[in-house]
Amino acid sequence: MNLTRLNYKHAAATLGVAAVCVFASCSDGNQTVDSVTDRAKTPSLRALDVHTVISDSGVTRYRMNAGEWLVYDKAEEPYWDFPKGIHLEKFTPQLDIDAELRSKYAIYYDRKKFWELHDSVHAKNLNGEQFECKSLFWDETQELVFSDDTITIKQANKTIVGKGFKSNQSLTKYEIRNVMGVFPVSE
Repeated sequence: MNLTRLNYKHAAATLGVAAVCVFASCSDGNQTVDSVTDRAKTPSLRALDVHTVISDSGVTRYRMNAGEWLVYDKAEEPYWDFPKGIHLEKFTPQLDIDAELRSKYAIYYDRKKFWELHDSVHAKNLNGEQFECKSLFWDETQELVFSDDTITIKQANKTIVGKGFKSNQSLTKYEIRNVMGVFPVSE
């Protein structure tokens, strides 16, 4: 048997099978995709079930978990949208959790370094104090956390309820504008 003839036959058979596969995968139905008309309203990134660590100059600063992360970097004021909520942990240089934030919705303005957390906001500081409110704002540039909503602060021996709140970003030095009640916690 001639090897050259066998190789040509094999090659022809392979090409025939490949052509059938290509033509079989083509369909008569055309699909159209709408063009992007406004890049500012279209996310350039969409990620699901995000679990990541954010570092600065090689030092781990934050851990972030989110169900969905949308990045709108073409918007006039670029922002990140977290429509399914977020869980953030801020670390000290020794990698202890300095503060923890959780909410059902969040938005982050990249240029301003400004966070808005909405809907069932829960925060916890290094001392174990827990903060609960409807909305919380975090200005990273000024290292300031604040809210105009009613806030509940749970400490080891008491619970403080007030309206209006301002704190450092570690949630360790804070003031409440209008204290509505201080309730002792019995053991």
